[in-house]
Amino acid sequence: MVTLKRKNTTFAVLALFGLGYFNAISSLEINDFWKSEIALIPAQLVCIIYMTYLLWSRHYRSVDLDN
Repeated sequence: MVTLKRKNTTFAVLALFGLGYFNAISSLEINDFWKSEIALIPAQLVCIIYMTYLLWSRHYRSVDLDN
């Protein structure tokens, strides 16, 4: 039996969610401009969350070094 590693399993689940999201956006009956804007929302949210994480991790790291 093939054993899946955690990284491969995570990638497979995220790929399935991405395909489902793409399918849902493609089937919307709206203007192409709004369709492209809606399609970019998850990427924008991931960038915001990642940048916030980097900002807070640097902040806490600098606070820990001062003590």
